[in-house]
Amino acid sequence: MAYDATKMADWQISEAAEKKMPTPEHWQEKLGLKKDEMLPMGRLAKMDFLKIINRLKDKPDGKYIEVTAITPTPLGEGKSTTSVGLMEGLGKRGKNVGGALRQPSGGPTMNVKGTAAGGGNALLIPMTEFSLGLTGDINDIMNAHNLAMVALTSRMQHERNYTDEQLARLTGMRRLHVDPTRIEMGWVMDFCAQALRNIIIGIGGRQDGYMMQSRFGIAVGSECMAILAVANDLADLKKRLNSITVAFDRKGNPVTTGDLEVGNAMTAFMRNTINPTLMSTAEYQPCMVHAGPFANIAVGQSSIIADRVGLKLFDYHVTESGFAADIGFEKFWNVKCRFSGLKPHVSVLTATIRALKMHGGGPKVVAGKALPEEYTKEDLGLVEKGCANMVHMINVIRKSGMNPVVCINRFHTDTDAEVKLVKKAAEAAGARCAESQHWLKGGEGALELADAVIDACKDKTEFRFLYPIEMKLRDRVATIAKEVYGADGVSWTPEAEAKAKMLESDPKYADFATMMVKTHLSLSHDPVIKGVPKGWTLPIRDVLIYSGAKFLCPCAGAISLMPGTSSNPAFRRIDVDVNTGAVSGLF
Repeated sequence: MAYDATKMADWQISEAAEKKMPTPEHWQEKLGLKKDEMLPMGRLAKMDFLKIINRLKDKPDGKYIEVTAITPTPLGEGKSTTSVGLMEGLGKRGKNVGGALRQPSGGPTMNVKGTAAGGGNALLIPMTEFSLGLTGDINDIMNAHNLAMVALTSRMQHERNYTDEQLARLTGMRRLHVDPTRIEMGWVMDFCAQALRNIIIGIGGRQDGYMMQSRFGIAVGSECMAILAVANDLADLKKRLNSITVAFDRKGNPVTTGDLEVGNAMTAFMRNTINPTLMSTAEYQPCMVHAGPFANIAVGQSSIIADRVGLKLFDYHVTESGFAADIGFEKFWNVKCRFSGLKPHVSVLTATIRALKMHGGGPKVVAGKALPEEYTKEDLGLVEKGCANMVHMINVIRKSGMNPVVCINRFHTDTDAEVKLVKKAAEAAGARCAESQHWLKGGEGALELADAVIDACKDKTEFRFLYPIEMKLRDRVATIAKEVYGADGVSWTPEAEAKAKMLESDPKYADFATMMVKTHLSLSHDPVIKGVPKGWTLPIRDVLIYSGAKFLCPCAGAISLMPGTSSNPAFRRIDVDVNTGAVSGLF
């Protein structure tokens, strides 16, 4: 049954749906899993992916469905809601369906954006556990990451305090000669804490550490999280965690977690993170939650491991990419699928009338403030102009060899005429288009979308990457800028170009993924510019090296790894019933 989403908050819908939520034992029976393939953790369970994959290795994969979006407003356009709603709609059609979504960070949950559990009747349950740490993966990642910083800073202190002879005799360590001006890592925590973006550590005496400038980032921006998203198994995770570049020495050579002899201990902290957590939609379809990397600096996807498991267990497996198609889909297409070897069948492009109006010249949308009335009243002119952004994203997806399904995530303020206009524009661009009211009606509201996706999965696709892996870094960036963003070209600062040339000349970086870093609020590098910008050049100011994840990250504009908390954050409305322990106020 669908709950009245117009009168009930998300946490109230979750609370009601949880009364019939499947237990780990139920999932074991329903999914045909062996007892030792489920690892119960309270009301939830982790899945022993390696045992499942090994047992089902000869079973054909199901249909692989990716969900992305047009360029969003700062409020987001409901990719998670659409992903859950699509699972529910396919479930209503009697399909064996499941999915994989990212784990939400505590930062956005306690800030303006709120949890990423979907919304209304297209919701993941139990919402409280999902929103407040789940089965502990992010905490384990924080511990692993910060242990690397403990290893680095203590090593720098001991190297300063001891001679070479004393260092060897007392510690058995060789001198690493770390350059304190070239520290690549900072510390992490899972909140939005702008006060920690730039800090000084080691204040005090010689036994109080090494005094230097440092910083905090948000936990989901950690390279450890990025590694979890792309690792194939525990052995791969261990190898990558030992390859993270923490700093450079005074000769310019990388100092890694392996050099610090800390990578194995980091793996010990993360040993349990390798297994996905199994959750449920509000209509009781299975959905795994695994990894939660940033989308604007990392891959922005749930894990390769979860997709491998889902494709064996489900006939239709749904996964979501962070942000819009120019970022999330591009990384799914050219990075995640290249790393995994998996080929998708269809991409669902989420669009809202609200976002299309913004791209058509509507007033500024500000998170935490009421929408201007232009977004809640019919305005066909704004919608028609804004469709250019949607058509651009359709064309981006088609370059992969897939023909997308456009999902109009309909809000109650959208009019029939506005929806009809968007459908006409999408179909004129060669895409299927479906209206969906999953937020309001759950699976019943997503039947049109489910039918379009089932139909699209029957298409014969010739999936292809945008560029060959052999292409040089600067040529890859130029290709992405022109073919995906619509830029005329790329400009490099002298420092960034020198770094790119160095990376291109070193064979160890030849197969590293190109992980673009730019704003998600525009096709360009400037978040203010909406629609489909013309006549512009993408500026690259730096290239970050994630040697464990095997990413090279060209940076277009300034990107902060530590978001700030707003003046009216969500935590002000969260409460706990002291008699039952129930949490209210999550959204």
